[in-house]
Amino acid sequence: MPISKLRPSFTLTEDRLRELQAVVPEAFADGRINWDTLREALGETLEDESQEHFGLFWPGKREARRLAAMPSKGTLIPQPGAGVDEENTHNLFIEGDNLEVLKLLQKSYAGRVKMIYIDPPYNTGNDFVYPDDYSEPLDAYLQRTGQLDEAGQMLTTNARAGGRYHSNWLNMMYSRLLLARQLLREDGVIFMSIDDNEVHNLRSMSNEVFGEENFIGQIVVQSNPRGSQSIKFLASVHEYIVIYAKNAAEFDMQGLELSEAMKEEYKYSYKDGRKYRLMGLRQRGSGWRREDRPSLYFPFWINPETGEVSLKKSGAFAISVLPKKPTTGEDGRWRWGEEKAAAEKELLIGRKVERDGEEEAWDIFQIDFLQVEAGDERTTKARTLWIDKEINYQNGRTEVKQLFDGKDVFDFPKPVYLLQKIFEMVGLENGDLVLDFFAGSCTTAHALLDFNFKNELATKFVVIQLPELTPKNSPANKAGYKTIADIGRDRIRRAIKSFKKNNQGKLKLGSTDSFGFRSYKLDYSTFKEWELFTSKDTSQLELRFEKAATPLVEGWQPENLLSEILLLQGFPLDSNVRSLPEFKANDVQQVTSEFVTHPLYVCLDKKIKPETVSKLKLSSEDIFVCLDSALSDEAKVKLADQCNLKVI
Repeated sequence: MPISKLRPSFTLTEDRLRELQAVVPEAFADGRINWDTLREALGETLEDESQEHFGLFWPGKREARRLAAMPSKGTLIPQPGAGVDEENTHNLFIEGDNLEVLKLLQKSYAGRVKMIYIDPPYNTGNDFVYPDDYSEPLDAYLQRTGQLDEAGQMLTTNARAGGRYHSNWLNMMYSRLLLARQLLREDGVIFMSIDDNEVHNLRSMSNEVFGEENFIGQIVVQSNPRGSQSIKFLASVHEYIVIYAKNAAEFDMQGLELSEAMKEEYKYSYKDGRKYRLMGLRQRGSGWRREDRPSLYFPFWINPETGEVSLKKSGAFAISVLPKKPTTGEDGRWRWGEEKAAAEKELLIGRKVERDGEEEAWDIFQIDFLQVEAGDERTTKARTLWIDKEINYQNGRTEVKQLFDGKDVFDFPKPVYLLQKIFEMVGLENGDLVLDFFAGSCTTAHALLDFNFKNELATKFVVIQLPELTPKNSPANKAGYKTIADIGRDRIRRAIKSFKKNNQGKLKLGSTDSFGFRSYKLDYSTFKEWELFTSKDTSQLELRFEKAATPLVEGWQPENLLSEILLLQGFPLDSNVRSLPEFKANDVQQVTSEFVTHPLYVCLDKKIKPETVSKLKLSSEDIFVCLDSALSDEAKVKLADQCNLKVI
């Protein structure tokens, strides 16, 4: 097998181009698209640019799309000691610009995320947006975070008088949602908190990114029962959660646990002791008329002594009931047909109904049990209006203050209960991955840890937060938290500590998972960036080649390079990495993941000894990564003959 050079070359478009080439191979020549051939293949389905069409358009949209496809020049470097139980956990906290981080996660996490929740800036005119730089996004980010110099500002206020008030916000969100969609599983879903300032634009933009057919719903959340008095005309008491699936045909929304008020409806006891309620069998609402479904208009017969129901008149079954509309006497219809009614007549009962305080007529009811299969209680569909008292956003602030010893370090965090209600709707299972790339104080991570404990699950999170500076003299800044990322990371630590303290001996997660997390940080790639040479000075060109003898930056660290290798090779950051004890002369590490079919072997020693090469027993599916200068020509030939050899 040939030897290949390992370089940071993956972009979002590579996989999509491969998919297009598989469908329209004739449109590709020498790895390039022949646009004329592609247009001919698309035929009438190709949009005529001269015609107007429906959609959301704004200044900067094309650049935002291009920015999403631009490869990142960065990598994610580990921060040992910043997490908790780092050797065993699969949870990740990542500090950095979420746009660049989402790019870096594409190869390792595409199609793996079950659920995304984000709480982005609402664009109120006083909050911030991420001022993306379309030429050098990573450089701009590192300048703003003070890693290059102290000249740049971290973020800028998106004032209404700024000229491109909505466009700035849309540009920020569009590129990030394009990348986020690629990370979702086919049955994955995204929940987005928002308020009235941008909910209309978010819906229109998401219809384009996810497809209008994948819109699941929009929930109104009573976030502030007292009403916000800062709004000029109306005291707002609500926000929204907008929901889109990656593929609505694959997504399945789970029911929620019944409230105590709902359970009180099940006030009757069946002969076997099960609780039940009565549901009218006559169709109500749309489609109730006889002409809507003529076959569902037929009589039931009732035994007035017992309330038993039959489809035939016989003996004690002497009272006839038809699906009439009580107020007008018009012919209606039943919800069940005769065949189903005959098969499940034990679940039907006749009762006299009272109207206007008087017993007026008999009606047919369905027995609806509280307990369903395996004794579990039934659930209910989530409603589009949430007014639970636990959702009051003031509860989120209280939760943070309690964790931080009474310090009010974060404004307007979402309450843990809100996220857990969403988790219940999604029906998270063991191994599912939850992503939040506007993590803030990390309510999502906190809520998932608690959800895992309550449900004996081992789901995982990846949360991403920009190191946005806390205001000077703010409670957070005075408490030593210089950035929002510092607050989020410490909240996870404090939440884990609280769980372990309050639930000693009760933690039942699997042995390979834990209440912990690993911390990573966005920084420049370990690989040098090649710069175009335009000078005619040959001595300068020779110097350039001398410096390029190694593709790695000066002072590179093996642990940082290893993380970048994982991302380049499509291995998630929570992969199992272990040094193989059978190799004494060199440090050979084996990387495995349930999401990658083949193992990865890495040795970053400056020289790989002959005995190490002899001991390596690799197959054609295995990948071995090492420094180009670490192997002799003979060793390269030997390894390339037995495995997929990639050198740096």
